[in-house]
Amino acid sequence: MPYAAHHLAQPPSRDEVDRLAGATVVEFGTPWCGHCLRAQPLIEGALKERPDIAHIKVEDGPGQRLGRTFGVKLWPTLVFLKGGQEVARLVRPQAQQEVLDAVQATMAPV
Repeated sequence: MPYAAHHLAQPPSRDEVDRLAGATVVEFGTPWCGHCLRAQPLIEGALKERPDIAHIKVEDGPGQRLGRTFGVKLWPTLVFLKGGQEVARLVRPQAQQEVLDAVQATMAPV
């Protein structure tokens, strides 16, 4: 199955995110954000061969609470979680290696 990630119509609650098992990347941004669009090939390249990592895209903006609970200020912001706990964060990644390094940190044993 080819890699495809789309913004969720309804974002999860913070409680739901905190209860996630396994490795997850929560990506905050919008479909029209230039920085987000430029980062997509980097994110896709790092995650397309990683079905063991869930990728949740959350459309962020005014009135969207989930991004505020994570302190999101710029898009895209990628929050890497393991068992619901943040282990890495990237803001406006510029290189695929940055994303790959965060994936490695997420998958490292505790």
